[in-house]
Amino acid sequence: MDISFKTKGVCAQMIHFTKNDDGSVTNISFDGGCNGNLKAIAKLCDGMQADEIIKKLAGNTCGFKSTSCADQFAKALSEN
Repeated sequence: MDISFKTKGVCAQMIHFTKNDDGSVTNISFDGGCNGNLKAIAKLCDGMQADEIIKKLAGNTCGFKSTSCADQFAKALSEN
């Protein structure tokens, strides 16, 4: 299932990904945000199980913010 998630409180505006029937996540991309870091997150997470990504990224913060692009990705996976 192809999903687009509208973020809140971070520089990236949208996160796009495919959640496959086996629970794996592929085709990850971010609109906006820190280009190099978000490309790295996408590469590192490609093919991983959604629950593993959530465990690793949930709760991650960015500077003074209470969330981050990685945390928003975990939230997107949790909600979809």
